Amino acid sequence: MRHGVKGRKLSRTHSHRASLMNSLATSLLKYKRIKTTLAKAKEARKHVEALITKAKKNDLHSRRHIMRFINDKEVVKELFSEVVSKIGERPGGYTRVIKLGNRIGDAASMAILELVDYNDVITKKAEEHKEKREAKKEAKQKGKSEENKVEDVVEVKEAKPKKEKKKTEKKIKDKTKSEEKDEASKDSKPKKREKKSKK
Repeated sequence: MRHGVKGRKLSRTHSHRASLMNSLATSLLKYKRIKTTLAKAKEARKHVEALITKAKKNDLHSRRHIMRFINDKEVVKELFSEVVSKIGERPGGYTRVIKLGNRIGDAASMAILELVDYNDVITKKAEEHKEKREAKKEAKQKGKSEENKVEDVVEVKEAKPKKEKKKTEKKIKDKTKSEEKDEASKDSKPKKREKKSKK
């Protein structure tokens, strides 16, 4: 029986599990929001909240202790300078787990793990992405309208020579017909004269 056994093994060895938690903590503190499975999110939440609580002391020992678990020096600097100053007043509960439903491939339950006081950062990023998308759409529409104008101009230019060609072709045909008529009339007149002379 597993009475009183804490934590999740996540189908990994101890060393693999430890490195997974460290990488999840690094990613969360770097990007302020990560998407992972529900079990990993719940497990990583404990790990990250312990690190943030330790970082509140803001002394050399706590900095060195945290650098054992977080793989990026820049993230450690950001943790001690920005994250602790923003979240430090809270008595715990620095992260939030939001359930997303099941993943399509293997039906694993997914979740978002995020830092609580960083919603404004995430909304700003979303707004920036939205503005970029709108700018791209406008640029595409302008490009398409310019291409259509150019195509219309090209079509008009191409259409004019066709009309001229048709006119020249008609003139040539008319000339050939008139020449043929003239030749026919010339041929017919002498024949009539010859007939008259014979009589």
